[in-house]
Amino acid sequence: MTRRVTVVVALLVAVALAVGVLLGSVLVRQSPYAVPADTSVDAGFARDMQAHHGQAVELSRLVRDRTDDEAVRQLALDIMLTQDNQAGQMAGWLETWGLPQTSDQPPMTWAGTEHQHAAAASGDAAQGLASMPGWVSSADLARLDAARGVDAERLFLELMIPHHQGGVKMAQIAVDAAQGDQVRALARSIVRSQQAEITVLEDMLADRGGPLS
Repeated sequence: MTRRVTVVVALLVAVALAVGVLLGSVLVRQSPYAVPADTSVDAGFARDMQAHHGQAVELSRLVRDRTDDEAVRQLALDIMLTQDNQAGQMAGWLETWGLPQTSDQPPMTWAGTEHQHAAAASGDAAQGLASMPGWVSSADLARLDAARGVDAERLFLELMIPHHQGGVKMAQIAVDAAQGDQVRALARSIVRSQQAEITVLEDMLADRGGPLS
C-alpha cells in the first residue's frame, strides 16, 4: 500500500511539473519580454555564447583525437555534447524570436560599457571574437593541433580552464541582466556546470604536471 501511494504521488508530482513547464512556456510567450530587442542582453548572450561554446567544442574535439587517456577523452566528450546542445538551444531562441544568428555589433556589446572598456584597454576590442572572456588565440589552437599525448592533454586543460572561467563571466552577466526566464535559467546552469568542471580541469592538470607553457 505504501509503495502504491508513493507511485501515485510520484506520478502526481511528474504531472504537476509537466503542467508547470507548459504554463511557464505559455507565460514566457505572453510576457512583454518574449521577443527581446536585437541589441538586448538576451540576444547578445545567445549569439556570443554560441560562438564561445563552439570554440570549447573545437578544443575538445582536438584533444579527443590526440590522446588515448580515457579520462581526458570522456571529459572532452562531455563538454562537446553539453555545449553543442546548449548552443542549439540558443540558436533556437534566436530563430523563435525572429532575430538573426549574427550581429553587426562587436562581440560583448550586450555586456555593457565595463566590459567594453576592459577589452579596449587590453587591445582585444579590435580582434572580434578575441574580446570574449577566455577566448583562445589562433596561435594556441595551432599549438594544440600539433600536440600529442600528455602534451596535448596538458595544453587542453591549460586552455580550457580560462575558457571556462570566461564562460562563467559571460553567463553571470546574463543571470543578472537578461529579461527572459529561459535565458536566465540556462545561464545559471552554465555557471554551475562550468564552475564544477573548472575544479575537475584544475585537478587533472595538476595530476599531469601542471601547465605545459
